[in-house]
Amino acid sequence: MTGATTIDGFAKRIRSGEGGLISAWIGIPDPLFVNHLAQEAFDAVVLDMQHGVWDIGSAAVGIGQGRLAGKPVLARIPLGDFASASRLLDMGASGIIAPMINSVSDAEAFAKATKYLPLGERSWGPTLAMNHTGLSATEYLATANLQTVAIAMIETRAALDAADEIMRVDGIDGIFVGPSDLSIALSDGAKVAPDTAQVDGVLKHLIARCRAHGKFACVFGSNGERAGELLKMGFDFVIAGADTQQLRSGAASAIAAARRVQAS
Repeated sequence: MTGATTIDGFAKRIRSGEGGLISAWIGIPDPLFVNHLAQEAFDAVVLDMQHGVWDIGSAAVGIGQGRLAGKPVLARIPLGDFASASRLLDMGASGIIAPMINSVSDAEAFAKATKYLPLGERSWGPTLAMNHTGLSATEYLATANLQTVAIAMIETRAALDAADEIMRVDGIDGIFVGPSDLSIALSDGAKVAPDTAQVDGVLKHLIARCRAHGKFACVFGSNGERAGELLKMGFDFVIAGADTQQLRSGAASAIAAARRVQAS
């Protein structure tokens, strides 16, 4: 599949259980950066609006640039900003990742903002989304709840305690684990240590709970090697490091290569 068919089949693919999806993660608020990374063999692109510096206008263009390159674009919204969740779906985002979903009430509010009736209360206005998909208003309304995904982040002790209840909420399609915040929570604020045996134990538990509830599991990987480990662990969708880390790593590699040749 290519083009719009591939993009608009993303939700079906991530729900299918086939796994193995790797996404770019972009906080630098330049839509052209999306276009460049979308040319690589990523399965999707995530715009980070929580800790990155995207605003709603640049994100709309970023979504368009990703689609132009043939890739679905998801967005991680700022904390509690469910109004932006609806707007980003209107702009053609394939999914929304919501941070700090710590309770059933958080999950219900998130689902209400991202799903049309009868699952939620999403307001009508998907002009750009219909432009991107080529669907009529009737077709879009009938399919939007299945063609987009709402992903709740599990990254605190409260979220871990409520994980089963969160996954039972109609309209929550999957979870996304933030290992750094999770490690801070597990250590009571003593350390940031996302790639440890303690965190891995919790990750495996959450994968098992996702399987039990028929939901998919996503996670942030600190680099490509860690992303591979997380795919082997059973995650369906992983991040292979952030844009800034990849940019600096590539620059450092080029500088080191130049110095090696210079010194030889």
